[in-house]
Amino acid sequence: MTILAIDWSSVGLKAAQLILSLSILVVLHEFGHYITARWFKCRVEKFYLFFDPWFSIVKKKIGDTVYGIGWLPLGGYVKIAGMVDESMDKEQLKQPPQPWEFRSKPAWQRLIIMLGGVTVNILLAFIIYAMILFVWGEKKTLNSSLNNGVWVTDSLMYDIGLRNGDKIISVNDSEIKYFEDLPKKILFSGGSSIKIKRNEKDTILNIPINVIGKLVEKKKAKVPLFIERLPSIVGEFYKNDSSNAKKGGLQYLDKIIRIDNTPVRFFDEISTCLSNHKNEKVNFTIQRNGSELTLPIAVNEDGKTGLPILTDDQYDSLGVFKLEKKKYGFFESFPAGVKLTFTSLSEYIDQFKLIFKPSTGAYKGVGGFKAMGGIFNGNEWDWQSFWRITAFFSIVLAFMNLLPIPALDGGHVLFTLIEMITGRKPNEKFLEYAQMVGMIILLALMLYANGNDWFGWGRDK
Repeated sequence: MTILAIDWSSVGLKAAQLILSLSILVVLHEFGHYITARWFKCRVEKFYLFFDPWFSIVKKKIGDTVYGIGWLPLGGYVKIAGMVDESMDKEQLKQPPQPWEFRSKPAWQRLIIMLGGVTVNILLAFIIYAMILFVWGEKKTLNSSLNNGVWVTDSLMYDIGLRNGDKIISVNDSEIKYFEDLPKKILFSGGSSIKIKRNEKDTILNIPINVIGKLVEKKKAKVPLFIERLPSIVGEFYKNDSSNAKKGGLQYLDKIIRIDNTPVRFFDEISTCLSNHKNEKVNFTIQRNGSELTLPIAVNEDGKTGLPILTDDQYDSLGVFKLEKKKYGFFESFPAGVKLTFTSLSEYIDQFKLIFKPSTGAYKGVGGFKAMGGIFNGNEWDWQSFWRITAFFSIVLAFMNLLPIPALDGGHVLFTLIEMITGRKPNEKFLEYAQMVGMIILLALMLYANGNDWFGWGRDK
């Protein structure tokens, strides 16, 4: 019988970050609709975070609007008087249009109200990105500076032909300037090729067209495809670290030179050695302050001891690789934030297109809340990472809401644009049925995405 060990503290931390991130995005998205509706003197009857079928956790009426928090955390909404929306309030629509209702407003005003949420999400993304650049700056690894090449941490990359120590020169004949760009270039260039340097010789590797689908099928843990090949120097342990490496006596900046009788220079060589000694003890020979020491260290059932690595800045100072660092002034950060927003949007659209190409297998990677939560750091609350993920989610929310599906902002926008072009307004019965169809489509997509998270629906068996 196999017992699945779950780190509930990590799960809880990720869940808290996901809920906070989505709450910020949903409230501000709906505020975009709310403020534009009020601007054009529409009555807003409800403003809710999360949905409230049957009952609310909290609600309070101020003026004409009920503000509240629902119990079903699948988004949020504003109920604008006289609008066909998810509330499906047919009784109100049977009455003659009133001056304060959405349906009585000219098409251009209704269009602005519908675009209000998406506009706020885009503005929010570039403000967050701008503040990230202002507070933390930008740090990228120059790909050409990886003196030791890469450490292949995912078996799919090994299947493609990459090996530890390979230096990746280009993908699809496009030279890669920054190491951080490599994974997405490889994943989203299926059917192309990678040029590498191995043992001072150039070699070409082919990327399968369905590399994303293969990755989804093989992934069992959140690990990168590859990282920089790192020298065997021990990093700093967490304050409450209880790993075997720390218990065994290893210290910050120890240099590991042998595992039992096997010489090692890099972390990948240590990993290979330890994988052959699961649930055993091995002897780590280290250099510390000019002296050699041998320490017996227990290896767990996964073939690991919990060795930490150094920081990027420390590797930079050691010459392992070169970081390109840039600081931004307050005003300088805003145009840079706008540029980063539209770069992220463009990359996301490129990824989204792959879902509709079955040969890539990208549809197998469509995920729901579990996949979204898995992006966050489960070890500690990292604000820089949190805000960067939130900015990306804001872009995704804006793009998805613009899809021309009834029940989404994009569906309402499409019908309004048709009305503006033809001069004919769709009748309310048609809008009701379109809304119902759209809600069914969205529910089906949500079920598929979350089912894919947990059960792997759509993946090859």
